[in-house]
Amino acid sequence: QKWKSSVSLRAEMPPCDFVPEKYQSYTYDHMLKIRERNLSPTLLMVYKKPLLLHQGHMQWLFDYEGRRYLDLFAGIATVSVGHCHPKVTAAAQKQLARLWHTSNIYMHPSIQEYAEKLTSQLPDPLKVVFLTNSGSEANDLAMFLARLHTRSFDIICFRGAYHGCSPYTLGVTSVGYYKHGFSSGFGCTTTMLPDVFRGPWGGSHCRDSPVQTIRKCSCSEGVCYAKDQYIEQFKETLNTCVPKTIAGFIVEPIQGVNGTVQYPKGFLKEAFQLVRERGGLCISDEVQTGFGRTGSHFWGFQNHDVLPDIVTMAKGIGNGFPMAAVVTTKEIASALAQNLHFNTFGGNPVACIVGAAVLDAIEEDGLQQNSEEVGTYMLLELAKLRDKFEIVGDVRGKGLMIGVEMVTNKGSCHPLPNEEFGQIWEDCKDMGVLLGRGGLYRQTFRIKPPMCITKKDADFAVEVFRTALERHMERAV
Repeated sequence: QKWKSSVSLRAEMPPCDFVPEKYQSYTYDHMLKIRERNLSPTLLMVYKKPLLLHQGHMQWLFDYEGRRYLDLFAGIATVSVGHCHPKVTAAAQKQLARLWHTSNIYMHPSIQEYAEKLTSQLPDPLKVVFLTNSGSEANDLAMFLARLHTRSFDIICFRGAYHGCSPYTLGVTSVGYYKHGFSSGFGCTTTMLPDVFRGPWGGSHCRDSPVQTIRKCSCSEGVCYAKDQYIEQFKETLNTCVPKTIAGFIVEPIQGVNGTVQYPKGFLKEAFQLVRERGGLCISDEVQTGFGRTGSHFWGFQNHDVLPDIVTMAKGIGNGFPMAAVVTTKEIASALAQNLHFNTFGGNPVACIVGAAVLDAIEEDGLQQNSEEVGTYMLLELAKLRDKFEIVGDVRGKGLMIGVEMVTNKGSCHPLPNEEFGQIWEDCKDMGVLLGRGGLYRQTFRIKPPMCITKKDADFAVEVFRTALERHMERAV
């Protein structure tokens, strides 16, 4: 007999006047069989009964039975302006009828127009762009550029970092369940993650977020003990693990896959200076933090008051269209011109038109400001749940990049067991809210919705999460 909860959902899903088309493809069971037979087994599906999604509209997704879900994961922080955003869709359709592809050996209007438009969003001297197809490819190229330009080889990254799944980028992806049993990290060195919640140091004023950790902070005005201690660890890595000259340091302004981990304020500024003293370049991986998602700034690195040498971007750049970019200086870019470097599809006409339409939509729809307002509101509402429930260890983030870390109890901070986490996750899905999952122990809910969500959506999502937590506590009795 199926367990029934006495806890009921006290909020209705916000209305949506969009009506999805009728699903007309294979049956659900036949889809599962094809998946098992013809698709790579590494393509992991989530939920006990995997979702079969059929259509999307802005912040909403519809399954094959027409059921509606509030999408708080956005195709893993990828759908930036909304599913099938009318302006972006219309721009793509118009270009598809005009010109699909020429490769970048010829000029076509959209690649020049987009290069100018994209780089106008970045400060000088970051004005030269290489267009690619994915975040892994962008980070791969950024590492290659750093090594070419500096004529050094070693690259530093944080533990818990995720920079891609290609053999090259796996060296700087420091999350165990992405690692395979072959040599992929040659020339890549990990250093301690300055995690102010789970790491050895951290207090109640460390991070650039409306919500701080519950750890106490005894630092005096203008001093951050945690930041200083983590910088000492960074120096130790430089002094013991790498040569006197290095190629660079690659960092996410906020770690994504690891569960929205933030560093102490001022840390990156000092770390960048230490890297540059070794001749290295500083690479900001904006694949998840870019395009206004953090609210206060367009790029994540701007929240740290730093200027990278190379910026990589993907995901939200195309609202789900497969495109990515590396932006750097003219001097660094010239290192790649020593020999040929080519990408057949990078910067194709449709991608450039889509990218430009996404930039327009972010501005015209006020999505960066919406990220700040709705994200801050949601963070503060989730913090109330942290204060109420012992298993909610930490709420953190900035804008619409939010992490909720689940623990057995706040005293130990041990990760909530996989089965218990999974039950809460499933309950949220059954009530109509899709959440992501991350962290080294897969213990953190990742909330990175389309940037068009509203405060009413946030209220509904928080109420669903509260209900799921109450049901979990009821089960535990």
